[in-house]
Amino acid sequence: MNNPLIRTELQPGDVGAIIWLHGLLYGQERGFDYTFDAFVAEPLAQFIQSITPRECLWIVEHQSTVMGSIAIVKRTDTEAQLRWFLLHPDVRGFGIGRQLMQIAMDFCKLMGYEGIRLWTISEQQTAIRLYQSFGFQKVSSETRHAWGRIVQEEVFLYTM
Repeated sequence: MNNPLIRTELQPGDVGAIIWLHGLLYGQERGFDYTFDAFVAEPLAQFIQSITPRECLWIVEHQSTVMGSIAIVKRTDTEAQLRWFLLHPDVRGFGIGRQLMQIAMDFCKLMGYEGIRLWTISEQQTAIRLYQSFGFQKVSSETRHAWGRIVQEEVFLYTM
């Protein structure tokens, strides 16, 4: 496969494509219902409308199609949050996820963050192994009902 483009310049349709991709893939792969779309859409829209220089959204594009994303969102002056990290199955397994993580980690260092937090679910074992390979450690876990099913939410933290 030719290397996909990783870009930060948003284009019309990008935000909708990220929401659609999350809804589609989490529905297919994790059995989430339509409420997950709204869970992604609302904070993503707020983020896009008020993005600061200490925040960034990277889009993975392949053959003019949005195939993934990752973002760094400012939580506090010292802590960032990694969000909306997802790759379409057609571009998985080529090291793109690792590349996105490295870009996001380097960005956080450059911006002077002291820590990075992320939320995931326990079923995301491939992603969790990637996070742990970058030094993230699980700091909490909670079982709850969300997106039409029971999930085990986990919080990971990286300290610079």
